Amino acid sequence: MIGRIRGTLIEKQPPTICVDVGGVGYEIDVPMSTLYQMPELGAQVNLFTHLAIREDAHVLFGFSSLNERSTFKALIKVTGIGARTALSLLSGMSAEELADAITRQETSRLVKIPGIGKKTAERLLLELRGKLGADLGSSGTVSAVPNSRDDVLHALEALGYSSKEASIAVKALPDDIDVSEGIKQALKSLSRA
Repeated sequence: MIGRIRGTLIEKQPPTICVDVGGVGYEIDVPMSTLYQMPELGAQVNLFTHLAIREDAHVLFGFSSLNERSTFKALIKVTGIGARTALSLLSGMSAEELADAITRQETSRLVKIPGIGKKTAERLLLELRGKLGADLGSSGTVSAVPNSRDDVLHALEALGYSSKEASIAVKALPDDIDVSEGIKQALKSLSRA
């Protein structure tokens, strides 16, 4: 019903943001990966959205990319996975990292996400096999490392750190770190400086 929103970012209350579109403020729940990419308040944003209509509420979910939105839609089709759990998964790892974990059938990577136990992780691997990971070639796995460092750098700059500060913090990170963990470690090192 509502597939995309473009407007002015007027509020950030994680995990919810509010976007003003023609005088109407839309509250949109976003994963942390999308929240870290949000500009300052008052800037223009463009989000791909999914509207969930429940008996007690209409909830709008927003994503920075089409891939993230399609991953979210695949996740909520899995038995026992609701929208909040899907947001938690996308906050803990990127859509590409999730697809890689599904392709490699790595339960251990999924159980690191808060709210995901072993049985839920196994169900995700079973029901999403060949759906999320089917498009992931060997090049996707190789490029995941540089992209995660770039994403950490952009997230730090979006949070107000200078390019120099962000670059120094990112250089100190291990090569194989995922985006969410990279952001956490970089913020810890910046707070000590």
